[in-house]
Amino acid sequence: MKIRTKLTLRYLLATVLLVAAVFVVLEELLFPKAGYDMFRILSVKLLAIWAVVFAILFVIGYFMARNALMPVSKIVKQVEEITASNLNRRVDIDNPKDETGELAATFNNMLDRLEGSFEAHKMFVSNVSHELRTPLAALIAELELALYKERSSDEYKKVIENVLADAHSMERLSNGLMDLAKASYHTDQIKMTPVRLDEALLDAGAAVMKARGDYHVDLILDADTDDDKMVTVNGNEYLLRTAFVNLMENNCKFSHNHNAKVQISRSNDKVFICFSDTGIGISPEDMRQLFKPFYRGENRHFSTGNGIGMALVERIVTLHGGDITVDSHRGKGTQFTLAFTHV
Repeated sequence: MKIRTKLTLRYLLATVLLVAAVFVVLEELLFPKAGYDMFRILSVKLLAIWAVVFAILFVIGYFMARNALMPVSKIVKQVEEITASNLNRRVDIDNPKDETGELAATFNNMLDRLEGSFEAHKMFVSNVSHELRTPLAALIAELELALYKERSSDEYKKVIENVLADAHSMERLSNGLMDLAKASYHTDQIKMTPVRLDEALLDAGAAVMKARGDYHVDLILDADTDDDKMVTVNGNEYLLRTAFVNLMENNCKFSHNHNAKVQISRSNDKVFICFSDTGIGISPEDMRQLFKPFYRGENRHFSTGNGIGMALVERIVTLHGGDITVDSHRGKGTQFTLAFTHV
């Protein structure tokens, strides 16, 4: 049963009940003596009239309900015409102050989010395809060239080294994409436990220096962080360690001496972690795009990468209810500061 029919029946029922209540009052006031029954008189003599009256009331109620719901029908029709190929269309808002206007605005807000998600998805697929195309093309070219003619064992070794480097590049991209997907989950989908940030930083630093022998990470703990609770947050250890590794590698990568300085401190209910270097710094233009996935600024000429690291760090910090700030000066260095609420 449609809403307009339900409203009409409710309107008619309310009218009947109101008339019945009026009759009851009149009967008690005007016909107090026994032997008079107003309902019997009316039902016998005016049955046809009341049937016509109720029919008229039903028609009036139906058209009133249809007219009231006409803006909703208009919204439904417009929404049905919106598909994945025309997500830029929006529902017309006749009166933003009434309920139908609020409904239309809600639909438009939902369409804004959907369009943003679709655009982000298309951009994501395009960027992933672009990032994979380069190492794959290099890998295929190396193998085809190796098969073109006989080569010495040293030359074959060189080809294998180049192919292995391309494979590692794709592996890093694949791992980065998986971590980026995990960091996009809702907090309900991720296991959260108490995590000591100093221990996670030590593990991250060890992993960075093990992967690159020329990288060095200095971890400095303030004296007021001796209390376990002061450096413990509720979070996902794997994701936090991943964020720390990315920041340390970023500091080392863009420093001439490949050093990163990490300092952990606290203030009231907050714990702060500063990742700093004395490297090449970040330009103001790149700073505005720093946390955009796959974005590579001027520094792409200084070191290789795929533009996932900083986007991943920002999502992980946000997922843990933290804040991230960046202070950078060209030719002097960059400092990333993370702030979390400790337990």
